[in-house]
Amino acid sequence: MPAEADFPVAAPGSDYDTVRRILAYITHNWREQPTIEAIADAAGATPTDVHHLFRRWCGLTPKAFLQAITLDNAKGLLASSASILDTSYEVGLSGPGRLHDLFVTHEAMSPGEWKTGGEGLRLSYGFHESPFGEALIVVTDRGLAGLGWVSTSVDGGKVVGGRAEALADMMRRWPHADYRFDPASTRAYAGRIFDPNAWASETPLRVVLIGTDFEVRVWETLLRIPVGCATTYGEVASHIGKPTAARAVGAAVGKNPISFVVPCHRVIGKSGALTGYHWGLTRKRAILGWEAGQTAGEAA
Repeated sequence: MPAEADFPVAAPGSDYDTVRRILAYITHNWREQPTIEAIADAAGATPTDVHHLFRRWCGLTPKAFLQAITLDNAKGLLASSASILDTSYEVGLSGPGRLHDLFVTHEAMSPGEWKTGGEGLRLSYGFHESPFGEALIVVTDRGLAGLGWVSTSVDGGKVVGGRAEALADMMRRWPHADYRFDPASTRAYAGRIFDPNAWASETPLRVVLIGTDFEVRVWETLLRIPVGCATTYGEVASHIGKPTAARAVGAAVGKNPISFVVPCHRVIGKSGALTGYHWGLTRKRAILGWEAGQTAGEAA
């Protein structure tokens, strides 16, 4: 198992370093709908700086971003997306081309490959900057197999630490695979995933799902949730023909190894609450708010 010292020095800070601190403040105070002055004071910046930061990072004003991650907005997403999983079939999102806005094509590895813990499977990995902090990307010769995050105590989540901890968390999923540090082979995936200008049907993103049959069915369902929509664990359970298995669906969602691309962040509680996220609620709010900025830009 590599130690933190085995990796190159992490890239210098980005907008997200400041955004995550602001989000941590918002996470604990969103019910009071804090003013931009209060948010700026908590971030140690001026209101003007905060305003420009959010416009640059996600295309929204701080006020619009705050509205996008509130409970009321989440309830609205659920109300307008109640049948989104069924509707996705009707509009063709379940076909081999466009599964969702990232234009993903996917395949599942055989149950045998999962049961062996990835034995004989070669996985290349690298760390890359993203709008949501440093991302860990894992690929096979068949496509993207993993996307996680290096999480700080501000992000929260189940794994807090550095690159070594993020990698160890991913390696636990397929403990017998052959892992190679090869950022050159993962860099193109980072560019494709995090640049909306690269989301095109002509260059679909290849994804490989490695899990149990049940987990793969859940993850395939998540791929049908478009940007700007949300669903519940119960809706996913009903969609896969297991209406009483919401808790099991929740466990499978929590084990999703391909964050962001397989959008487990778009599954929320039936009340509209942004429930737990493996990489922390601060990051979940960041992703949902950033996506709100993308859809707002498309609607403009």
